[in-house]
Amino acid sequence: MWRSFRYGGKKKASDNSNNLKDMLDLYNEILVAKRDWDNALRHFEYALGKDQIDYAIFAIEAAEKRYEMLLRKAKVLQGDSSQWSSMINCRLRGDVV
Repeated sequence: MWRSFRYGGKKKASDNSNNLKDMLDLYNEILVAKRDWDNALRHFEYALGKDQIDYAIFAIEAAEKRYEMLLRKAKVLQGDSSQWSSMINCRLRGDVV
């Protein structure tokens, strides 16, 4: 933030690439969080006994909170939604971003 203020408000290309890298890292983190949430739900389905059920419920709630937190962070970072959609489309095609 201060870097762009110091240099007359112009962002450098490296700032844009850093932003894109941050978005890609966050996107990957969101995918992992979703997978963890799905795994916690699956673990609950196969839980036996009170302790395993309690643990599974705790794991579901923690995974859900993490997923929601990352989505809120993505909304803040969103800036230009076309960057998100182009990055996601590249990832779906298997391109390296």
